[in-house]
Amino acid sequence: MQRLNAVITGVGGFVPDYVLSNEELSRLVETNDEWIMSRVGIKERRILQEEGLGASYMARKAVKQLLQKTGVAPEEIDCIIVATTTSDYRFPSTASIVTGRLGLTNAYAFDITAACCGFIFAMDQAASMIQSGRYKKVIVCAAEKMSSIIDYTDRATCPLFGDGAAAVLVEPTEEDLGWKDSLLRTDGKGLPFLCMKAGGSVCPPSYYTIDHRMHYVHQEGRTVFKYAVTYMSEVSAEVAQRNGLNADNLAYVIPHQANIRIIDAVATRLEIPREKLLINIQRYGNTSGATLPLVLWDFEQQLHKGDNLLLTAFGAGFTYGAAYLKWGYDGAK
Repeated sequence: MQRLNAVITGVGGFVPDYVLSNEELSRLVETNDEWIMSRVGIKERRILQEEGLGASYMARKAVKQLLQKTGVAPEEIDCIIVATTTSDYRFPSTASIVTGRLGLTNAYAFDITAACCGFIFAMDQAASMIQSGRYKKVIVCAAEKMSSIIDYTDRATCPLFGDGAAAVLVEPTEEDLGWKDSLLRTDGKGLPFLCMKAGGSVCPPSYYTIDHRMHYVHQEGRTVFKYAVTYMSEVSAEVAQRNGLNADNLAYVIPHQANIRIIDAVATRLEIPREKLLINIQRYGNTSGATLPLVLWDFEQQLHKGDNLLLTAFGAGFTYGAAYLKWGYDGAK
């Protein structure tokens, strides 16, 4: 029997209807469209406004669309992994809520918390499960309600983030397709520079933490920028080198959609032309772990079977990684 490969066979997605534009944001904090576009490249972001809805709502919307597109019944799913930093509750897992709501009666479910690297980390887990031969259908979903942890009085962070979710179905194949290679790392240096200071077991909620606005994203932008460019470039270059990937045989590079300047800096270091980058940051902003699968969802129709894709991401922790993916089907069909 040939070696099993883990291939993506479908993708579903969801973004909220409400669009928070730069113009509207400029009425909340001292900023403007030109400033935001020149520094981060974001024109608008989607926000889940409805009360009582969280990451699991967007996740199940994305997964439901995925199941409809692929024609797979809920009971056929063996496992679902949800990558999220903005889970509905401290417990139970967001994945368990999705499983219950969609009737995935034969699936076990768990969450992965790896910030903006959530999807790429979860995909690596799913690929290993498929390659083991024990699992036939695994869903990887990334869902983030970043608006729930953003301080809309902080002009440094509130223009950056949006809400959304996307999911992929991962199945076995004997064809030379799918998740080919990855290099994933966590260096542990990132706590002081990118975190939410309160709400965990070290600093539980209190009047003090609420009064001092400690339940929102804290980011030291210059430090994060430096590490993101360095780490994403390093791991991407190594994955490309050991798989013989270059500007000639790569169909696309899919970078984490955090900041257009980070994306451009990584592309320059890899000597990848702009036209080979898949970018939708201008429409959705930074949806943390959901950015990579949302790109796959957005650009699915222009992906072809056998396309060489290089994915890379960087997030809190610091977590970072790159992966080589050979696309499994013609998206236009």
